[in-house]
Amino acid sequence: MNSTATTPTPAAEKAGRFGGWFRRASSSIDALPMHLPVRLGNAGMTQTKAAPVRVLGFDQALVWVTVALLAWGLVMVYSASIALSDSPRFARAGYTPTYFLTRHGASLAIAMVAGLLAFQVPMKTWERGAPWLFVVSLLLLVAVLIPHIGINVNGARRWLPLGFMRFQPSELAKLAMVLYAASYMVRKMEIKERFFRAVLPMGVAVVVVGMLVMAEPDMGAFMVIAVIAMGILFLGGVNARMFFVIAALVVVAFGTIVATSPWRRERIFAYLDPWSEEHALGKGYQLSHSLIAIGRGEVFGVGLGGSVEKLHWLPEAHTDFLLAVIGEEFGLVGVLLAIGLFLWLTRRIMHIGRQAIALDRVFSGLVAQGVGIWIGFQTFINMGVNLGALPTKGLTLPLMSFGGSAILMNVVALAVVLRIDYENRVLMRGGRV
Repeated sequence: MNSTATTPTPAAEKAGRFGGWFRRASSSIDALPMHLPVRLGNAGMTQTKAAPVRVLGFDQALVWVTVALLAWGLVMVYSASIALSDSPRFARAGYTPTYFLTRHGASLAIAMVAGLLAFQVPMKTWERGAPWLFVVSLLLLVAVLIPHIGINVNGARRWLPLGFMRFQPSELAKLAMVLYAASYMVRKMEIKERFFRAVLPMGVAVVVVGMLVMAEPDMGAFMVIAVIAMGILFLGGVNARMFFVIAALVVVAFGTIVATSPWRRERIFAYLDPWSEEHALGKGYQLSHSLIAIGRGEVFGVGLGGSVEKLHWLPEAHTDFLLAVIGEEFGLVGVLLAIGLFLWLTRRIMHIGRQAIALDRVFSGLVAQGVGIWIGFQTFINMGVNLGALPTKGLTLPLMSFGGSAILMNVVALAVVLRIDYENRVLMRGGRV
């Protein structure tokens, strides 16, 4: 048997020589230390270390700012509510000085567990479930209006009894609107230039939610929900002319609501002149005492626990007017710190949304930006009311004011934003979500 020997061609020999050279060079490079010499001016040779960059799985700064706001809110709720047990209204019910602190702490614990669970849910699951969550929120908004089911407090029917807490469906409706509006814009992306096919169905959904929320009544929640929907429509690429038409219709609608409601008109007049004899002891009472509290704080405040206005002068100091107590006890410095933290938080959330859209994850990006609009707008309204820049409106300060439902839904919304950021980082590392 003749064996056939293959004679290497000149090209193969050349490739073999170069291949061996490359292998030897590669081995030599691998053997070099992880330092590169760099000449800096006349300082001689300096070495830079090529250490690997550790990419974290979540935004630590966002987490710590959120925790700081929650912790500060817990302290301020205790400070603002510690004297309420001396009031005849609460004393008859057997409230202790730590009643609101205990309930707020329990709400934080429940919110943390819910946030950890929400973080585990992939954004694809949130997208599929968005319409169903919206339907559930509508059913709960209907249930709260049914006698003997919804809880009536001071003429407002806004809560459902859950045993361990009172749940406010309008807070769930805010998160449901964020998710539903984002999924809607993704589904209608191809026809977003056509008003009746793209915008009108979303407008009907907002009107339905608005009618149910206004029946409670809760105009503040309706304003937040309407702004969330409008913001996501605008960021989703709806024609600018359509957007301004919608904005004009919303302004007209709110103007009509105020004009046809005598007690809402009184709030506007009280806001314009809170110090008059007519309003100081009426609709302008909260605003005037909020301004007194902030004025007493001056620059550095009277010290933690030293507020006088919380001693039965300023109603709802632990909920709607918590910023006034912050202003009195921590002064201008405390107010500016709170504004700065919320400004950074909102800006960071919007940045995560833009990053998701840049990675072609439109739904996730719109959800994050919708949460940013929600927290930013509600914070703006609450702070504006406390500082006398806006008429009195029953909106809490996100993450800080007393309120189990609000804290729960705020933390869940931020957990969803952290999930979006986590998936962004996985994709940027070349992984799959």
